[in-house]
Amino acid sequence: MTTLDKPFSIYSLGDSAITLDMGHLIDQQLNRKALAISAWIQEHPFPGMLDIIVAYSSVTIFYDPVVTGGKQPGLEDGVYKYVGRLLEEAWKVTDDPEPLSSTGELIRIPVCYGGLYGPDLEELSKVKKMPHEDVIQLHCSTIYRVYMLGFLPGFPYLGKIDPRLETGRKQRPVPVTAGGVGIAGNQTGVYPVNSPGGWQIIGRTPMRLFDPAMTPPVKLSIGQLVQFYPISPEEFRALCPE
Repeated sequence: MTTLDKPFSIYSLGDSAITLDMGHLIDQQLNRKALAISAWIQEHPFPGMLDIIVAYSSVTIFYDPVVTGGKQPGLEDGVYKYVGRLLEEAWKVTDDPEPLSSTGELIRIPVCYGGLYGPDLEELSKVKKMPHEDVIQLHCSTIYRVYMLGFLPGFPYLGKIDPRLETGRKQRPVPVTAGGVGIAGNQTGVYPVNSPGGWQIIGRTPMRLFDPAMTPPVKLSIGQLVQFYPISPEEFRALCPE
């Protein structure tokens, strides 16, 4: 269902999901558009719809093809075309996403940078030829948008970082402690649980981004704004006794 004269493409993911993609871009406007489409679809559900996943500039609908493919109005051409038309309609009626000023409260995340908490800060400083303090200042001076959650429960993909901090991933994953704050490419993120990871870890936060006992269990959501601020090891230990 890709259409050359439209700023998006629609394609299937197997027989139980369909995606509307606006270009594989990290762009605030497109991310807001994707959220608006998701909200509209949630307000106009159809039988068999299971889930909606928003990524940077795309929306994917998951559905039960048996339930959705039952004898319902509009399904004469098949489930794929039916859900595709629904996505096209959602794109049309959400052409004016809400302004950036309505994104809500700024979430401030404390981070202890360097040392045991940020084992890759020293190497990054050498590669970038700048003092630790400058790396930290650049990382904390930007207000980031949560573009996507994934990889791990509650892992936020935040962007974009200052271009002077852009760096590649590690060649091989290493163990990362929960709360590890990393950089990869032009993004930064926080590991919510202990996990192997390939991002460059420059610090750690005592804030819990994922807790099964919380409601909801994930602290951040797509579209929220986040800013980091530095704390000392003593402050970290006071907030997160080890």
